[in-house]
Amino acid sequence: MIARIQLFRRRIGRQVALHYWVLGLLALLSIEGYGQSPTKLITDGFAHNDYEHARPLFDALDLGFCAVEADIFLTNGLILVGHDARDLKAGRALTNLYLNPLAERVRKNKGRVHPGGPEFLLLIDIKTAAEPTYEALRAVLQSYRSMLTTFDGARIQTNAIRVVLSGERPIGMVSNEVERIVAIDGRIVDLPAKPSATLIPLISDNWTTLFKWKGEGEMPPAEKTRLRSLVVQTHEQQKILRLWAAPDMPAVWQLQRELRVDLINTDRLQPFAQASGHPN
Repeated sequence: MIARIQLFRRRIGRQVALHYWVLGLLALLSIEGYGQSPTKLITDGFAHNDYEHARPLFDALDLGFCAVEADIFLTNGLILVGHDARDLKAGRALTNLYLNPLAERVRKNKGRVHPGGPEFLLLIDIKTAAEPTYEALRAVLQSYRSMLTTFDGARIQTNAIRVVLSGERPIGMVSNEVERIVAIDGRIVDLPAKPSATLIPLISDNWTTLFKWKGEGEMPPAEKTRLRSLVVQTHEQQKILRLWAAPDMPAVWQLQRELRVDLINTDRLQPFAQASGHPN
């Protein structure tokens, strides 16, 4: 009986050891794959509220996205990521979730987030008061300056990552800087003034205040004409266009592609990737 018990214990021990070996191997494979990119990049997709996904940043990167959004709050001197104040946790700092992983990717991929890929867009949506939040954010971003696109007068020095500020935008502070490491997210009402593309390279606005079409049937001709006009007007100023709160469905994604909307907002990363022809 004792011999049988000892044999049983040895078998259980081997099974447990095998279980942990497999887990360790999977973790190793994950680490070894870190920094690699899919064969197909999604250059017109925008990972809206990216931090709400199971793996902030990495879910988007694995699918080939080249643009993500992070909402930030200045809390007790820290730049924390979350949609609401109740979501904030010390471990969810902008540095932990985005800046450090991006810096590691850039280091491994010879100066790019995706190997051989385009400039990556990090849209930072400021949820707390604009000026104090930007002051704290700017100090954090300085540590990552070597990978950030810079703006100096009419000149843009493209780098691995472009940071654009949205939400509570510190337009005055940023516009008064001689050399900047951030740009500003504009609105459609900004277009008539024709602001410099070095200050406002991106125009974002709310789909629901512009269009009534919800993705069923054909978009009304008048609305389609208006959207086409917005695209043309934005592109004439060397800016790119994004519309948030658009119906998050294939028909609306396709229409925006056809009319050359530059960044298509989505919270549904996997379906969007599949609709974009991503192999995964």
